Amino acid sequence: MGKLSSSSASNSSSSSSTLTIICCIYYMYLFSNFTNVEGFDSLIQLPHSGGSRHRPRSKKVLYVTDYGAKGHNFNDDTEALKDVWKVACSLSSRPKIVVPVGHTYLVRPIDFAGPCRSKITLRISGTIVAPKDPDVWDGLNPRKWLYFHGVNHLTVEGGGIIDGMGQEWWSQSCKINKTNPCRHAPTALTFHRCKNLRIRNLMMVNSQQMHLAFTSCVRVAASRLKVLAPGSSPNTDGIHISASTLVEVKESIVRTGDDCISIVGNSSSIRIRNISCGPGHGISIGSLGKSSSLVEVHNVSVDGAFLSNTENGVRIKTWQGGSGFATKIAFQNVWMENVSNPIIIDQFYCDSPIPCENQTLAVKVEDISFMAIKGTSATEQAIKFACSDTFPCESLYLEDIQLDSYSGGSTSSFCWEAQGSCSGLINPPPCFASDETYIGLKVPSSSVLQSI
Repeated sequence: MGKLSSSSASNSSSSSSTLTIICCIYYMYLFSNFTNVEGFDSLIQLPHSGGSRHRPRSKKVLYVTDYGAKGHNFNDDTEALKDVWKVACSLSSRPKIVVPVGHTYLVRPIDFAGPCRSKITLRISGTIVAPKDPDVWDGLNPRKWLYFHGVNHLTVEGGGIIDGMGQEWWSQSCKINKTNPCRHAPTALTFHRCKNLRIRNLMMVNSQQMHLAFTSCVRVAASRLKVLAPGSSPNTDGIHISASTLVEVKESIVRTGDDCISIVGNSSSIRIRNISCGPGHGISIGSLGKSSSLVEVHNVSVDGAFLSNTENGVRIKTWQGGSGFATKIAFQNVWMENVSNPIIIDQFYCDSPIPCENQTLAVKVEDISFMAIKGTSATEQAIKFACSDTFPCESLYLEDIQLDSYSGGSTSSFCWEAQGSCSGLINPPPCFASDETYIGLKVPSSSVLQSI
């Protein structure tokens, strides 16, 4: 083969330089899109070839700014969100509502009602804030702020922030100022009687009370959430699941003043995976049975959690006088760091300024497993099973438990009317009465939740 001519070499060098410049421009464009909230997915869309910068927006993509939202933080953008929801709900073309990045939208209490004609995606890339003044809720339901009900097939995502502005509510709480009357405060994001939900890549901060609640919902997948509030904020549950089934919460960070995750009455097939929790009150089943209510909670799995400086670790709490059951619940692969009450079942729960009376009825607690739970306890009593005299806890199972003292002392177990069995190394040593039946309760199969 002959040598390249100087002209060919020059052309080759020029082409190589041009290619290098094009590649540099491309990568500069690509990485310039990684500027959203840290820790969330970057939402990158490469331009179509031959595209026009002035191309009309798709009728399937509805920007709240096109419906009058200003995003200035002091303008009331509630009506804009109402209007865009009505339009999206009426479309049959799988619309997407966009709350753009770089702006803050002040929104009063609002209902997002279904059913809708098609699947909807709500992409929150900017910040939605609540009014600071609790008086805005006068005459309205004090539990609601962003309230979705009767909606089927909804995705809420986008890497944005939902800020409940809860400081004024907390200052008026009876748990902060005992001279104030106790009253309900709004949940930031509520889904009621909804089906087929996906909530992902969102940050929720400073909610007035609960941050995210699912009530009477079916098939829910929540992932990659950040839920943040001061440890001193009262009743600020992170994620609350009530009367719902087929719910999965995974790969999320919850730091609040109350339960990181709470699962209450008539919920089943719940899976919690890979959660970071603390501060807060830990991961709780309950409270159950308040005001003599009937509750049924079963098939719950907590698999993979890190709890740091929480008031409790993994907990089941019930009121005296209730009825029903909490059963087939498994906690496993949990690491504790300086946690008070790392493992606790409390059937004498009483969150009341007035002492609760002793009652005969109780929610039955049985078939509960604690496996591969390790770390350090902030208190001497690392395991506590305080169960009903008339409805003892039965079929408890401990396996591979190692809970040492955070301060370097020893740890112990406490049992009252608790029966169970154990396997492997258990520290502190178990104290319950022997139960010859080997439970071996395992985490519910992934097939249980495959329809999510």
